[in-house]
Amino acid sequence: MASRDMALASPARAPAGHFRWTICALLFFATTVNYADRQILGILAPTLQKEIGWSEAEYGLIVTAFQTAYAIGLIGIGRFIDLVGTRMGYALTLAWWSLATVVHGFVSSVVGFGAARFLLGVGEAGNFPAAVKTVAEWFPKRERALATAVFNCGSNVGAILVPLVVPWVTLRFGWRWAFIGLGGAGLLWIVAWLLLYREPEGHPRLSRAELDHIRSDPPESGEQILWRVLIANQPVWGLVIARFLTDPVWWFYLYWTPKFLNSQFGLKLDQIGVPVAAMYLVSNVGGLFGGWLSAWFIRRGRANTSARKLAMLTCAFMVVPIMLAPRVSSQWAAVGLISLAMAGHQGWAAKRVHDRFGHLPAARGQFSGRDLRIRRRRGRDAGGERGGIHAASYRELSDDLLAGEHQLSGGAEYYSRDGGQGRFDGVGQARCPDLTLAEGQRSSRPAKAPG
Repeated sequence: MASRDMALASPARAPAGHFRWTICALLFFATTVNYADRQILGILAPTLQKEIGWSEAEYGLIVTAFQTAYAIGLIGIGRFIDLVGTRMGYALTLAWWSLATVVHGFVSSVVGFGAARFLLGVGEAGNFPAAVKTVAEWFPKRERALATAVFNCGSNVGAILVPLVVPWVTLRFGWRWAFIGLGGAGLLWIVAWLLLYREPEGHPRLSRAELDHIRSDPPESGEQILWRVLIANQPVWGLVIARFLTDPVWWFYLYWTPKFLNSQFGLKLDQIGVPVAAMYLVSNVGGLFGGWLSAWFIRRGRANTSARKLAMLTCAFMVVPIMLAPRVSSQWAAVGLISLAMAGHQGWAAKRVHDRFGHLPAARGQFSGRDLRIRRRRGRDAGGERGGIHAASYRELSDDLLAGEHQLSGGAEYYSRDGGQGRFDGVGQARCPDLTLAEGQRSSRPAKAPG
């Protein structure tokens, strides 16, 4: 009776609302346009090569102009968006790259295309930093992974739509209108963005209940990670080296696969859409497969680290048969081999990003290279490999504590040599107010906790 009275006395919580997902939909469409604008060159490459007369080497330089500008843009675009704000920063970067796409429709030389691609690369570098910042502003932490996955699907949709839509537009109106049309789509997006986007606290269409839902997390630290800390961090270098070795492979698929199908099998512009769209569709399945395979290995008793490595190794082997693509006589056999390689690449890349970003230092968890020691609440040392946990961040620590090798029921306390300590209560709940160490050295014997 008392519990019923208490329930009657408690006010019902108002539904949070869903307007934040409208903002996420805008991010999805922006990312679709972003990927479409970069991919259109690969689809039209055989047509443009005949009309403008560039050589293979000159085409390579045009592609390199975009890649170079994209890398340069990433260095400073985040600071720019922080300076002018998400609303204007996103609008300005998208206006820049949309106008750069339109410029492609007015050039007729190798130098002109190289310049247009360079301008496009500088602007397109702003999409993902701005989108991630928007998600951080509009979603609580527990929804950010889903929101990021939703808007990132825009890149997959763009990759599938471009080979289907661009040939149709080109054959009916000319290749110049294909560029102008895609650039115009981006400019239309800016109108919707400026009409709909405000910061949550000042948005007239956001209910108080949804604002409270968005701001339900504890305040985040405003501290920034210093460059010298990142440069000294092994997981950062692991991510940089992995991307340096593998990202060019994906760009190779993006820009050179249509040319390969044209030169090897004689596919014309009106025939190339379905095979290329099929490749990207299969690659999307590969990204999901990589995540599923890792989870499957864990359910079969593998530790987290072992499961991830096995999943990545499996995906890496999926790429190997692509060496047979130039030797098969059937175009669909070649498409199948390339699709398998692209699926393996996406599955491998998905695990790479998960593993590396999960191991980067938190702003309040800078590395010092000392031992991080862990014990159960009952006083027994945590086994593991089997003495000490190699943790590059609190998130990795929480991951490893729940892995099969480090199962700690009821939570754990952990200590640093300096005497800092904190408590771990469950997935994603590592609270270390006094612990300033984020990296532990893996030791060969159990480390005893102080006291």
